[in-house]
Amino acid sequence: MNLLQDRAESDVLLEMENTRDPASADDNNGHAQVSATREESQAAGRQETETEKPSKDSIFFQDGVRRIDFILSYTDDNAKDWKKKQEWREAFEANLKKEGMELELSESDERGPYFVKIHAPWEVLVKYADMLKVKVPFMPSDFPSSRRSKVEWLLKPFRLPEHIMNPEPDCFTTTFDKERIDFFPIQDQDTFFPPSTRNRIVYHILSRCSYSNRDGSEKERKGIKQLLSNGTYTAAFPLHDCRYWLRDECSESERYSLYHHWARFLSFYKEQPLDLVRKYYGEKIGLYFAWLGFYTEMLVGAAVVGLICFLFGVFTYKNNIWSKEICDPTIGGSIVMCPLCDVNCTYWKLSSTCASSWQSHLFDNSATVFFAIFMGIWVTLFLEFWKRRQAQLGYEWDLVDFEEEQQLLQLRPEYEMKCKHRRRNPITQEMEPYMPITSKFARTCLSSATVLFWVALIIACIIGVIAYRLAAYAAFAKIMKDSPTSQLQFVGPLITPQLATSITASFLNFIIIMILNVVYERVAIWITDKEIPKTHMEYENRLTMKMFLFQFVNFYSACFYVAFFKGKFVGYPGHYTYMFGGWRKLRNEECAPGGCLMELTTQLVIIMVGKQLCGNIQEVLLPWLRNLWGRHKAHSPGSIYCRWEQDHDLQALSQLGLFYEYLEMVIQFGFITLFVASFPLAPLLALFNNIVEVRVDAWKFTTQLRRPVAAKAHSIGAWEEILNGVAVLSVVTNAFIVAFTSDMIPRLVYYYVYRPGDAPTMEGYIANSLSIFKISDFPPNDTSIRSEKPAWFKSSVTICRYRDYRYPPGHENQYSHSLQFWHILAAKLAFIIIMEHVVFIVKFFVAWMIPDIPEEVTARIKRERYHTQKKLHHYELEKLRLQLSEGSTPFHAPSPGDRSSLDPATLPLDVAEGETEGEVSVLPYDSTEEKETLATFL
Repeated sequence: MNLLQDRAESDVLLEMENTRDPASADDNNGHAQVSATREESQAAGRQETETEKPSKDSIFFQDGVRRIDFILSYTDDNAKDWKKKQEWREAFEANLKKEGMELELSESDERGPYFVKIHAPWEVLVKYADMLKVKVPFMPSDFPSSRRSKVEWLLKPFRLPEHIMNPEPDCFTTTFDKERIDFFPIQDQDTFFPPSTRNRIVYHILSRCSYSNRDGSEKERKGIKQLLSNGTYTAAFPLHDCRYWLRDECSESERYSLYHHWARFLSFYKEQPLDLVRKYYGEKIGLYFAWLGFYTEMLVGAAVVGLICFLFGVFTYKNNIWSKEICDPTIGGSIVMCPLCDVNCTYWKLSSTCASSWQSHLFDNSATVFFAIFMGIWVTLFLEFWKRRQAQLGYEWDLVDFEEEQQLLQLRPEYEMKCKHRRRNPITQEMEPYMPITSKFARTCLSSATVLFWVALIIACIIGVIAYRLAAYAAFAKIMKDSPTSQLQFVGPLITPQLATSITASFLNFIIIMILNVVYERVAIWITDKEIPKTHMEYENRLTMKMFLFQFVNFYSACFYVAFFKGKFVGYPGHYTYMFGGWRKLRNEECAPGGCLMELTTQLVIIMVGKQLCGNIQEVLLPWLRNLWGRHKAHSPGSIYCRWEQDHDLQALSQLGLFYEYLEMVIQFGFITLFVASFPLAPLLALFNNIVEVRVDAWKFTTQLRRPVAAKAHSIGAWEEILNGVAVLSVVTNAFIVAFTSDMIPRLVYYYVYRPGDAPTMEGYIANSLSIFKISDFPPNDTSIRSEKPAWFKSSVTICRYRDYRYPPGHENQYSHSLQFWHILAAKLAFIIIMEHVVFIVKFFVAWMIPDIPEEVTARIKRERYHTQKKLHHYELEKLRLQLSEGSTPFHAPSPGDRSSLDPATLPLDVAEGETEGEVSVLPYDSTEEKETLATFL
């Protein structure tokens, strides 16, 4: 080790040369050769750095040639176990050098952390690119580019420059093979593998490198994750290529381009440079932004139709006959309603709900049915078109057939460490770790029991909120009786006990949701870790399903209660149904005369909008404040410090960072699909939020977070199945909302069956929808009969009305459900069946009509495979010709019928067609047979 001191820069650099043990010399012999060109460039770079000072913002080693692919940081905290941590670091770094990595140590200016800079030389990249099946270009694509749209001039303001949208030329790619390295057009070894691929390879090595003692005194320990968790290292991250506000001429400056064209909010109307995002951050993050952008674009149509449905309610505002009857002093003003609770509630007039009745018409009108059906079809179009878009990106980003490679090659280091059993893989015939079925069953039972416990806890919290609603209604009724809110200017007439209860309960439920969210992350991670999934993909899918189940119950349970349970199990005066039995005197809630739809709308708006506002504020403020405090604490104001120090002060993308981005959008997707029949403006609010969300996430990733390790993913994972499940469930929930939560079906039944006379009118609907109860029929111990009467209540009032369809007093079946109730129930069930079948038939027809993979993508895949086979045939034939010309391998030309010496799959079709250069006819074969083989392949 050579200690270099640079007093001018006040940096202490410890260069750890790549010294290998003699035992590993044979293993690394194939990777010890470096091309003469590279050696000359390194020598020239060292001569330059001897006379020039290295830049503070450099992303290279001290020699100015070797690129920094990864950074490890640690501090000497003088803790009790600092010697143990030092031993682990030494063992870890020694093993990294054995793998061929080159390391350099740098200490910050002020007692700050130490930084270990890691460079992966060409030999290591070649080795692991072959192992990880990295796809690299081998020839330019000859497939014609997509046709320009005829309205391209209209889209020009939304377009980005070509070099930003397409940072790399369109090329055919194939899996890298170190045995055929001269097959690939390698012009520059330093740039052949992009930085995202380099840091992915380095992280693969770091996650599997051992740090156990050499003497074998302790069990084998491996992986940078374990070293980070026990505090041996404080951070591990790849470097950004430059400062986001300043272009660096010595690097790619892709971060600057992303910030300038993508992360600024003023670019909200521009398209996203997805290819550049993928190149810089990797395919996994690129797919998230592609999905978010596609989802936002599809919301435009749903938002426009929802706005039209809302405007329909506004324009038909004056035609709302049932609201006019409620507000009419001679109709609604003369109807006395029964008390809505047993304590502090009294008789009230129907006209007191005049304002809420008008408000409910804005969302509960005939356009509601149309919009519910439209959204069932829209969600199908969204999912089907996304599959096509995902397939297109999968080809362009070399993700075709990636899932199989992920399952075979990307085993989690934790799985390899914790699974002590080994068995032979029937496919690869290699020994691999596995978990016995008994252990897997026990861990699954533990996981299931824990999930059920937490779901039950969420349901218990929701029941607590319901109990609050029942108790709060009586309290608000007493307060508003003693202090009438009608005296308040503007808002006084709009405030009712029902509205006050609904708003406060919604806020309380929202607070409980946000508190429980803090606990869910740790619980879900702990459960998933106990299951020990085999691959990274399996780990993420399991974690995704658990977290979504928690969040589904957490966010939607209150809306499900209002939509499908409130007001459905009330009973009738004198025989009410009580929560927890009659001993608690918490009478089940009733819906307002205008129905529960308005309350469902209130609940939906508060939770949906509140979550989006809190999420955006949290995503913007928290990283910014943490970075500001970190820079202030670590460095003096105005000081210029190194690139690795700048990135070290940024926030790290957490294990669930991208997961929470997906979860936020999927929860929003559930709100605008599951309950959209109650609030047609939900897609419009989601559209405005997502326009901001795209730029907020881009700004956060580009300016506030360390550069994450590039990761590949062939799709959005388990979220796709979750979206499909939500789409199917949304058809059912919207059908039930229209049937049981809104008043659409009772109005239609009244209009076509029970309206008086032949006139097409809704007059008399309010009186028809309210049943009659004789006040004297209240039981003697019922508090309703002893409740304080309002000033307008007269002794001549002998009956009160309640919302139900029951026979009046004096009828032989008094207070039992009337025939009209059963007619309405049958109509509701028939509507649900018809709507579900119509929407599902249309959904399946649309899904069948739209193929998941576009024909152009299929043709491109086949074309690429054809060229790959063709070029490999030429390559193998050229190698054979060189061997024959050099005489290094004895060769005997086979007879025309003998093909045992060579695999016919390696013989190119072009030889038979005379397309190769020179006269090469050493291997006779039947071109017709080769064509048939190629046709079968395609």
